[in-house]
Amino acid sequence: MKFADLGLSDELLQSVKAAGYEEPTPIQAEAIPQIQMMKDLIAIAQTGTGKTASFVLPMIDILAAGRRRARMPRSLILAPTRELAMQVAENFENYGKNHDLKMALLIGGVQMGEQVKALDDGVDVLIATPGRLMDLFERGKILLTGCELLVIDEADRMLDMGFIPDIEFICEKLPTNRQTLLFSATMPGPIKKLADKFLTNPKLIEVARPATANINIAQHKVHVTPRKKREMLRYLLKNDNVQNAIVFANRKTTVRELSKSLKQHGFASGEIHGDMDQSSRMAELDLFRKNEINILVASDVAARGLDVKGVSHVFNFDTPWHPDDYVHRIGRTGRAGAKGRAFTFVTDADAEAIANVEKLTGIKIPPYEMSDGDSKKPVRKAEDDADKSAEDKPEKPKRSRRKAAPAEEPANETVHEEAPQRKSRRKPSARNAEPKTSEPDVAEPQSAPRKTERSESVKPDDWNGPVPEFLAISALP
Repeated sequence: MKFADLGLSDELLQSVKAAGYEEPTPIQAEAIPQIQMMKDLIAIAQTGTGKTASFVLPMIDILAAGRRRARMPRSLILAPTRELAMQVAENFENYGKNHDLKMALLIGGVQMGEQVKALDDGVDVLIATPGRLMDLFERGKILLTGCELLVIDEADRMLDMGFIPDIEFICEKLPTNRQTLLFSATMPGPIKKLADKFLTNPKLIEVARPATANINIAQHKVHVTPRKKREMLRYLLKNDNVQNAIVFANRKTTVRELSKSLKQHGFASGEIHGDMDQSSRMAELDLFRKNEINILVASDVAARGLDVKGVSHVFNFDTPWHPDDYVHRIGRTGRAGAKGRAFTFVTDADAEAIANVEKLTGIKIPPYEMSDGDSKKPVRKAEDDADKSAEDKPEKPKRSRRKAAPAEEPANETVHEEAPQRKSRRKPSARNAEPKTSEPDVAEPQSAPRKTERSESVKPDDWNGPVPEFLAISALP
């Protein structure tokens, strides 16, 4: 099937061809005709299947006829993250070049003034994250009564981020006779409940089993100790033909520390996480897209919706806590039919997490084995000690119980175990009291009773251990 067989306009087909596409993906082939017929739609599709274009393309043709009004967008697309919203906006810019459509992007982290001005001029397509949209709505800067088409993208991610109450509030402010499209990688109970409430006789499309990982991605799990993670990552970056890679970590602190470590070892690395402001995140993504840096260390803020062409590798520096996140992370590679590789570092503490991933995806991830032709396996060097992060530090060794000294041990051994010696009840005289020494384990008779290894109090007049050497001079008159 070709795009020309889907009934798209000639202007739109020219834009699609200019973007380098001729054949639609399965989700595009099934969704586009349904959207053109103005039907509500539920589409279950994994990341990297081309689902964004599956609703952007028909929307452009649908909105080509009509008139925009100030503060009343004609269509609304809700995305869970700024990165995903920007990706959708990029798709509209690329495919809508031959159409007179105006678009506005409402996301947090940027100045609100330009966004309000765009709304005042009137927009055909409003792409927004729920937080910024709710903010402007409560300020009276936007009206939703003229919205003819609603798209809820990455609905399961909306659920994870706690946006479902906001989605319900927004849906209640929209016209009841609108067309609604819901896209999600999975269909948990709350999302099904949302669909039942706000969609009318929706057509269900499922192009792949939920949470199935892309077959174009070669997946491996790497069994490693926490202290060896960074060393193993550097080894793979150098030896697995990495053109560019995204490295995912569970914590923002790990992202910062890991990116810094990679830079210190000579890698062109950048970082993106939730503590960065929007301009900084966009700058790092731009450097990565331009290949000025070829390694991007990221938290899960970048796991969904981030579309960067030609990512050859994904590394899960930390096994994801939620199995769904695994599918979305590795989905950054192997896109649009390309091949990709994904490595997941697994420690002993990750046994349950990786088992949940394998249960969800329905595959047994093979362990990574170094071939005989590989260079030497990583050997820990002194420089790696500076790389230890807080979570990499080894556990504090437990104090071992000291054993009783054998008879031939030196007389100054301070082990206080039972010894078959006659008790001496005579106290040393004051003039023969021990001199001050550097021995920390022997107390003066006047000090508080000292506990032995067996937690027994040793009284000065009830000594039953070997006589220290410095007291052996004589205790008798």
